[in-house]
Amino acid sequence: MANVVVVGAQWGDEGKGKIVDWLSERADVIARFQGGHNAGHTLVIDGQVYKLHALPSGVVRGGKLSVIGNGVVLDPWHLVKEIATIREQGIEITPETLMIAENTPLILPFHGELDRARESQNSVAKIGTTGRGIGPAYEDKVGRRVIRVADLADAATLELRVDRALVHHNALRSGLGLDPIDRDALLAALREIAPQILPFAAPVWKVLNEKRKAGKRILFEGAQGALLDIDFGTYPFVTSSNVIAGQAATGVGIGPGAINYVLGIVKAYTTRVGEGPFPTELHDADGERLGTRGHEFGTTTGRKRRCGWFDAALLRQTCATSGINGIALTKLDVLDGFETLRICVGYDLDGTRLDYLPTAADQQARCTPIYEEMPGWSESTEGARSWADLPANAIKYVRRVEELIDCPVAMVSTSPEREDTILVTDPFAD
Repeated sequence: MANVVVVGAQWGDEGKGKIVDWLSERADVIARFQGGHNAGHTLVIDGQVYKLHALPSGVVRGGKLSVIGNGVVLDPWHLVKEIATIREQGIEITPETLMIAENTPLILPFHGELDRARESQNSVAKIGTTGRGIGPAYEDKVGRRVIRVADLADAATLELRVDRALVHHNALRSGLGLDPIDRDALLAALREIAPQILPFAAPVWKVLNEKRKAGKRILFEGAQGALLDIDFGTYPFVTSSNVIAGQAATGVGIGPGAINYVLGIVKAYTTRVGEGPFPTELHDADGERLGTRGHEFGTTTGRKRRCGWFDAALLRQTCATSGINGIALTKLDVLDGFETLRICVGYDLDGTRLDYLPTAADQQARCTPIYEEMPGWSESTEGARSWADLPANAIKYVRRVEELIDCPVAMVSTSPEREDTILVTDPFAD
C-alpha cells in the first residue's frame, strides 16, 4: 500500500493541515515526524475550527492512529492543554488513538526562557523564533543532555538527566543574566506531568513497521516548510530541524523504502513569518491585498505574514531537495480579481541570471527577482471542486506553475473547507 509524506514546500503556513486532514480519510496512521508546537495547523470541518500545534492533524478523524515521532520535540504541558481543548470540542483522544515515541525529546520551561532571552538580547540579527524553546531543545538533543519521554518513567534516571542538563544550562543562564534553574521545582513538575504523558508512550518505530508489514497506509505529516530546513533553508533564519521529506524516515524510525509518494504543499503565492530573505516580498497594495484576502496571520503567534508573488525558482529547489512527486496548490482563490499576476522565474545577481537562490547570505541579499507576467481572472474560484469550475486564466496559471517547477499539480485547494479540493492525482493510489 502507498505511504505518503506531506511537506510544506515554501516557508510554512501553506495549508498543510487541510490537506493532511483531506488525505487522512485514505490513511490508517498519521505520523508527525519533526518540529514542535511552534507550527500551527488550522482545520475547518463542517464549520468547526480546530487549531492544532503539537497533535497530528489526524486526531480529528475517528478510527485513525495518530503518532508523535521521535523527530518531534514535545512540550508535555502544552500537549496536555491541547488534548484538553480538543476533547472539549468533542474529539476523543486515548492511548489507542494517540501514540508518542518513547525516545521523543521534551521541551522544558527553561528551553523557552533561553529562547526568549537570546532573541531579546541579540543585537546582531534576530532569527524571529516563536520563543517556545524548540531550538534549545534540539540543541540539547544533539548535545546528549535532553530528557526524553521514557525518562519520565524512572525517578533515578530522571534525576540524572535533569542534573546533566542543569550543568550546561545554569552556566549558560549565568552568562545571560538569568537566575539558576530550581532543580526541585523542575523535578516536581516533571513528576506531576509524567502520569499524563506516559500512557501514550510507545515504541513507535516497532508499531509503524508492523503497520507497514500489515499493509496499512501511513501518512507522514511535516511541520513548517522546506525553506526553513536547518540544512537547505535560508540559514540562519530557519527552524532547528530537518523539514524536508527525508526526515520522515528518521523522524519516526522507519526505512526510507517505506515512502512511496511525496506531496509538497504550496500556496498560489508566497508568504513568510519572521525574519530572513524573501525575494518576491511585496510592500505595496498588492501585498496588502494578498495578506487581507488570505487572512495571513500565524496560527501559533498571530504575527502578520509577509506576502509576495509566487516564486517558481525557490519551489524548483524544494521539489529537488524533498524529491516531491506532486504538489497541492492551495489558496488559489486568493488570486481572484488580480488583473495581472507575476511569477518569479529566476534571479539577477549582479548582472548574472540564476535559476536558484544561492546559499551565501550576502548573495541572497543582492538577488532581485526576474518575473514573468500572466493575465489574472475576474471570476471567483472559491469553492471550486473541478477544472470545469475554474476560469480559463486560472487553469493557465496552474499549468504554467507546473511547467516552471517541473513538477505536476496533484491537488488544487480553493477554500479552507476540506471538500473544496480538485483532485488530479491521488497520492495514495497504489
